[in-house]
Amino acid sequence: MNADPAAAFLAAAEAAQVGAGIIAARHRGDLASADALLDGLSDARKAAGFLVLADLAITLLARYEDRSADVVAAELSLHLAAHAPGTAQGGG
Repeated sequence: MNADPAAAFLAAAEAAQVGAGIIAARHRGDLASADALLDGLSDARKAAGFLVLADLAITLLARYEDRSADVVAAELSLHLAAHAPGTAQGGG
């Protein structure tokens, strides 16, 4: 773990940018590029980057909808649970 909080945040922010690139590539159907970008990140950088990206996305959505981030996060969690494999709606 990096003892310098500023350096740790910068590394997580850079990984989040790669994460955004992975998502963009997947949405345009470029799975080879998405996989290449994903393979370029260690597990720790993936976790940090996608945490920052998810936090930012939830914050932006909460502001757009004029709701609190914890309410948006809870709704997202319920939506994911309802559509997970093995559930009535998610199948599996």
